[in-house]
Amino acid sequence: MKSQLAVKRRKGECLSAFAVYGYRKSTEDRNRLLVDDYAAEIVRRIFAWKIEGMAVYAIAEKLNDLHILSPKEYKKSLGLNYRGGFTRGSCSKWSSPTVRRILTNEVYLGHLVQGRTERVNIKVKKRVEKPEEEWVRVEDAHEPIISADDFAIVQNLLKADGRVSPKRKEISPFMGLLFCGDCREQMVRRVNRYKGTEKVYYICSTKNRGEGCSRHSIEEAVLKELAGTAIRRYANDFLEQEKLFAQAKEREANLQAVISYNKEIARLKKEQEKYFSLTAGLYEDLRTGVITKEEFGRLHGEFQKKAENLAAAEGRQEQLVKEMFKSGVLSAGRLAAFKDSLELKEIDRHTLASLVKRIWVYEGKRIEIEFYFTDQYQAMKDFCREDGLDTYMGNGQIGNEAYTNLDTHMTIDKVENQMPSAIPGMERGA
Repeated sequence: MKSQLAVKRRKGECLSAFAVYGYRKSTEDRNRLLVDDYAAEIVRRIFAWKIEGMAVYAIAEKLNDLHILSPKEYKKSLGLNYRGGFTRGSCSKWSSPTVRRILTNEVYLGHLVQGRTERVNIKVKKRVEKPEEEWVRVEDAHEPIISADDFAIVQNLLKADGRVSPKRKEISPFMGLLFCGDCREQMVRRVNRYKGTEKVYYICSTKNRGEGCSRHSIEEAVLKELAGTAIRRYANDFLEQEKLFAQAKEREANLQAVISYNKEIARLKKEQEKYFSLTAGLYEDLRTGVITKEEFGRLHGEFQKKAENLAAAEGRQEQLVKEMFKSGVLSAGRLAAFKDSLELKEIDRHTLASLVKRIWVYEGKRIEIEFYFTDQYQAMKDFCREDGLDTYMGNGQIGNEAYTNLDTHMTIDKVENQMPSAIPGMERGA
């Protein structure tokens, strides 16, 4: 029986007794999941609310306020003999753990992940957790409810779940994206009211708790100008590079040539060769007595491990370039976000969350913006330059980071004039 179930899992058949919230079991094939239109729409709203900046607990409260049945109560309303975990009171409500489980479940991407637990013995009901590498994961097993783009955005936002004051209903556009550049803690929003005027600014949460660091204070209006300028320039340059990359695809450029032009791959190869050279030199050091056998064994193991890690990173980078070249750089949804950002006078929350992974704030109103797609951007740029396609190099080109030093009274025009013409990219991709 266990062997038969393992075969079914590998074939992408759903073996759970009940479908996850958002889906239903097919009447013709009980091992196939179909989209439940009503529940699927609730799932989409949950993801949309999170992208807008709502905290997980706030989403749960909103669902309860709207009298939307929790997953357990919804299954019971369909006549299913479903029994969940511990329930307080007669009716199960939405809770933070329930919402978080939905926001992190790959099933909404169309993937099935099964075999997370197993029974110790057929005579014992107790189940034990299996290591993640032993889980059975089948992609595209059923129709997705959430796009891969939105799922990735939410996973990033969940790392810094925001909180909203009960008195304030509106959500800051920078919720979950703004961090202190020194202590790496989140920035907190503060409102200063004086004689009928209101000034909104952000300060370091570590300083706010009185635990060290410095204020890193920056006004929201200044932050919006800086972020808007950087995002428009990054979007403009990315779209230009994407256009050139598409031209290279149309003329059937050699994929191996694209890989050879990638600077990150070249850097990884050079670093790997360095450790191979160091490993080879250890034998001579051992022969001449410079190092002992124990030191040789330790250093040899360390160098080999680093060389293997670099080889794995090189393989991942090559796979990235291959996927870009064969299936396109980005999804239509993300390209639309880039184009929309060029037309918006003020960058909205969805565009900000779609393109920006982190904003780091330093003293002196200096910010560092970490964008998504930096690996794709750099790969396109490397190939377009080396292949002679790089006819456009915008004056405001921005790679993975944007550093800007300004005083709080500078206008957006002055911001644009003082933006550096080229920004060095970070070694790690977003």
